[in-house]
Amino acid sequence: MHGEDGMSVAVLDEREATSPALERLHSLCDPGSLELIRTGVVSSAIGERARPDDGVLAGAGRVGGRTVFCYSQDPAFMGGSLGEAHADSIVRVLDLAGRGRAPVVGFVESGGARLQEGHGALGGYGRIFRRTVELSRRVPQVSVIAGVSAGGGAYSPALTDFIVMAGEGRMFLTGPKVVEAALGERVSMEDLGGPRVQVGNGVAQLAADGIGGAVDAARELIGLLPQAIGEPPPAAPPAPAPGGDPDEVVPAERRRVYDVRELAARLLDRETLLELSDRWAPNMVTALGRLDGRAVAVLANQPRRLGGVIDSAAAEKAAAFVERADRLRLPLLVIVDTPGFMPGLRQERAGVIRHGAGLLRAFAAATVPKLTLIARKAFGGAVITMNSKDLGADLVFAWPGAEIGIMAASEAVAITESRRLAELDAEGSERLAREYAERHLGAQAAAAAGFVDEVIEPAQTRARLSWALSALEGR
Repeated sequence: MHGEDGMSVAVLDEREATSPALERLHSLCDPGSLELIRTGVVSSAIGERARPDDGVLAGAGRVGGRTVFCYSQDPAFMGGSLGEAHADSIVRVLDLAGRGRAPVVGFVESGGARLQEGHGALGGYGRIFRRTVELSRRVPQVSVIAGVSAGGGAYSPALTDFIVMAGEGRMFLTGPKVVEAALGERVSMEDLGGPRVQVGNGVAQLAADGIGGAVDAARELIGLLPQAIGEPPPAAPPAPAPGGDPDEVVPAERRRVYDVRELAARLLDRETLLELSDRWAPNMVTALGRLDGRAVAVLANQPRRLGGVIDSAAAEKAAAFVERADRLRLPLLVIVDTPGFMPGLRQERAGVIRHGAGLLRAFAAATVPKLTLIARKAFGGAVITMNSKDLGADLVFAWPGAEIGIMAASEAVAITESRRLAELDAEGSERLAREYAERHLGAQAAAAAGFVDEVIEPAQTRARLSWALSALEGR
């Protein structure tokens, strides 16, 4: 059968899904919803089985009842290499997704540009890159790395919103043979571009044990993203939190560590926290989830790693996440517990000023609802950078025991009361620090100064955050 645009369409029974490329598309889409969109005629009506057209299958289906466009490369056809016709299929499905205002999921497994086609293959990648960037202003895009993806097969997914790597996935610009020939270095595909590498450096956001897990992750992501840029994310029926007061996981002593993901999980709907880029800059947590059914983007300092300090990598990771959340219209929930920015020669050489400024710019420019919870401590430039009220946060909440200020009490009195400290013993020095903290660092003092909007009890946090989102979204 033929679609309205003149392209051939084959509606195929799942029993005909004999190629891995087709099996991936069927597993992504709701049962019975996949329709293949082809540049060449393939009809199940005459008994032909589905086969990739020049190494790629493209189609449309539904994920959770919502329309999604998709394509899948087949390494069995010339290593999944990209030629002109192959590129035409991908460009076509990207164009249709833009016109239909529906997300795109691509299963990428390609050896790169097809050597036999030379400039035609290179031009095909150029067209895909351009369409992907143009489409980023219109719909969400998710890439699943299903196998080895090299050269343009690595750049193409890197231009999309999210990358999910299957356990067998590998991404690199140049493969091991080229590396050995050029540099004399011997390296395996896994060590060069496996999930551990690419999630660890921030190229990929999620990793799964196998293709089945990667498909599940892609479906979960799609369920949290808007159908098109500018539209609100889809709502779901509200679900209860796991239970227990949030502060039960937070030690009162600000130097003791804990896992902020446990705190976030107690604020969100049960089992909805989906952490992204967990191996890259783990001192900053980035995640998606739901709060009373609303999709939200969660950014949090992680005291379990480096005490929650912000270094250049954490600032870079956070800035990219905030910009992505804003473009996808995901409200931001920021959980703050940090002693500040990482000092030192290494950080200055790593451009911590540039990356910190990038995070400031991202928060200041974001127009989605932005909520901040200061859970335990926030000091120095970090308290401003982590979505402060003056930077543009819509509402800032703090727990009663939170400490908020330019620096911790002991460091502050060492500067302001240096002469008195010289005359005091250890007990007297501690008393002086406590007095400074009570006057200048308490949550109530921050609220009195207008730096914090409301001091709330931990048990009230989820309800207050939910109310704030409702008020800001006009629901």
